[in-house]
Amino acid sequence: MSKRAAVIGAGFAGLSAACRLAQLGYETHVFEKHSTPGGRCRVFEKEGFTFDMGPSWYWMPEVFEQFFEQYGEKRSDYYSLQRLDPSYRVYFSNKILDIPASAIELGDKLEVIEPGSKENLKKFLAEAKYKYETGMGEFVWKPSLSATEFLDLKLLKAAVRIHLFNSISSHIRKYFKHPEIIQLLEFPVLFLGAKPERTPALYSLMNYADIELGTWYPMKGMGEIPKAMEKVAKKLGVTFHYNNTVTQIESLDGKAKRLITSSGNFEIDAIIAGADYHHVETKMLAPDDRSYSEEYWNARTMSPSSLLFYLGINKRVNNLLHHNLFFDEPFDQHAREIYDNPQWPTQPLFYACVPSITDKTLAPENCENIFLLVPVAPDLTSDESLRDKYLQNMFDRIEKRTGESIRENIVYKRSFAHEEFISEYNSFKGNAYGLANTLKQTAILKPSMRSKKLSNLFYAGQLTVPGPGMPPSIISGQLAAETMNKLLFQS
Repeated sequence: MSKRAAVIGAGFAGLSAACRLAQLGYETHVFEKHSTPGGRCRVFEKEGFTFDMGPSWYWMPEVFEQFFEQYGEKRSDYYSLQRLDPSYRVYFSNKILDIPASAIELGDKLEVIEPGSKENLKKFLAEAKYKYETGMGEFVWKPSLSATEFLDLKLLKAAVRIHLFNSISSHIRKYFKHPEIIQLLEFPVLFLGAKPERTPALYSLMNYADIELGTWYPMKGMGEIPKAMEKVAKKLGVTFHYNNTVTQIESLDGKAKRLITSSGNFEIDAIIAGADYHHVETKMLAPDDRSYSEEYWNARTMSPSSLLFYLGINKRVNNLLHHNLFFDEPFDQHAREIYDNPQWPTQPLFYACVPSITDKTLAPENCENIFLLVPVAPDLTSDESLRDKYLQNMFDRIEKRTGESIRENIVYKRSFAHEEFISEYNSFKGNAYGLANTLKQTAILKPSMRSKKLSNLFYAGQLTVPGPGMPPSIISGQLAAETMNKLLFQS
């Protein structure tokens, strides 16, 4: 008799969990409130423009390759990749730095800024490579249900060598002194949701992913990835229930027994929730079935939210690359206004993405698709006038740094911030990237992958292990499926 498993949410974690469950022999059903897969990586089209709604950086390409290979598939049969070179551009207050796809070339550029940097970059990246291989090969594949998982001599030795208990801020400063180089190397941890001084030095592995493994782009847009994963899932026999919102998980005798959805009731043997962990707990479960109190959740350190703009421009732009970082204002002040004294930032750093430079199919002829992002503190509110103030600030700085005026050429505009993260994704406090990867929220100190109250309810995604981002979410889904299968049906 087949075992029936439900997956809540068709984001990266949910899609990955569904594929692995089907491969393990489960009758697998995915319930998704939206009409398409992808979660935060959905796509929308307006006025001839195709916009990726969320993730725009394709890092750690081997994680995606391994996903397809596990099911006897090839990524290249589903979408094509292009490595970006330069990987991205950084606008500082007094210079522009293009980050080449070659670490050797980057070393040459940093040497001009700070003598000795070329050799120090080699040393820094050698350590980062070890952390990447150890972290991706060992630590991320632990379900972190118990500290005993890490009581292994090899892992204990590795924990010291990967600088788990030092901050990435102090680690970078061992090698470099120039503020622009420091800011460049601290940039990737913005995706992890905490200030560099509170983020373990383990995460210099992100620098290795950035500089050595490269920045890539899936042609036709990031939405091609979840579309491909859905196709693999369907080949494996997974059934998708779109436009179908799960409203309640009913339980009996310490087990989840039934999903109540917008289209009816569904009996199940096990559940993996890839939706927002806090939302599942507080909105779908009865109080006695919840693992964590509201006080627990409010004490968590969340990653930033984002103020996003999707813009259609009726001309081509110059002096911008596919990815552009505007570090032309002080990072410390912006960081304090995200993490220490949460408020709308005074003069924020921001990110500008122009994917139509690489892929002209994303915009009408002689037009441009532009995505702007300001990292902001979670749990804020905004109105259109506030959002427009930040948009005009970004326009001013783009024009100042590049000579490119775009505000008069907008033919389509849409904004997206906390309110939309909550309404679209049930995101806790409107966060954009999940739980911050601080030392106090690492591994067994994250919300548990397994419910403490319902033995057959498991969680995957950015609020549990291993953490936020597309590759970690893919790993999280697979890990949740394998852990559930082992604990429930192989014991």
